[in-house]
Amino acid sequence: MSVAIPFRQSSSRIFESWTCSACPRSLSRISRARNPTLTPRRCLNTTKQASQGIVPRMDQMHAQYKIKNRTVMNYVFSVIIGFVAITYGSVPMYKMICQETGWGGQPIKSTAHGGDTSRDPSERLKPVESHPRIRITFNGSVSDVLPWKFVPQQREVRVLPGETALAFYTATNKSDEDIIGVATYSVTPGQVAPYFSKIQCFCFEEQRLNAGETVDMPVFFYIDPEFITDINMKGIETVTLSYTFFKAKYDKDGHLKPVPGG
Repeated sequence: MSVAIPFRQSSSRIFESWTCSACPRSLSRISRARNPTLTPRRCLNTTKQASQGIVPRMDQMHAQYKIKNRTVMNYVFSVIIGFVAITYGSVPMYKMICQETGWGGQPIKSTAHGGDTSRDPSERLKPVESHPRIRITFNGSVSDVLPWKFVPQQREVRVLPGETALAFYTATNKSDEDIIGVATYSVTPGQVAPYFSKIQCFCFEEQRLNAGETVDMPVFFYIDPEFITDINMKGIETVTLSYTFFKAKYDKDGHLKPVPGG
């Protein structure tokens, strides 16, 4: 009995649970000895295959990269094609939209020239003597791919609302080949465009210059008398007429298209 009692006490101490001072968990010494716990490692690859313990083969990885690269290239080519289409269609779209709305400072036809056919055009062509003369300045430029020299012959003219005026530009083909050019134009300030009426103009029409040829291009215009009744025109004393020439050629369908340039 004297031997058995201490054995019971010592065995009870072995299975007795204890609490670690550094950890709040209560663990059994015998459990820790027989069932040691391992800290699980976290997998860096969060894909479905990695979570299932399947490692993708090299050919599968190459196939995925090819799909991604093909998608990126499709986006790049789509953007390039879109820019090219916009470049080739800029002049026709500009002509169609701006001539009808006057948007972007584009002169439009007044009621005297293609607008309201029920009115007599001569009613618009009566100078308003009581209004100060408006200063019209001129500007000319060419695209980078067009080897032309294009300048206005006069710096400015002064006109009354309802008074017609004639101005000239000079274009010279400085290359050794025949070239077709197409011009666009605009008016500054833009709000004056609906009142800037052209009678004769070389804009949006084919202008073919032979090698070394120089030609004079007329612009016949007037400021609509309704200019003086529009409160938005108050204080405007100077108007600038700007022309820009682009190189153009005919496509396979026979349509005149501008040549993209920098």
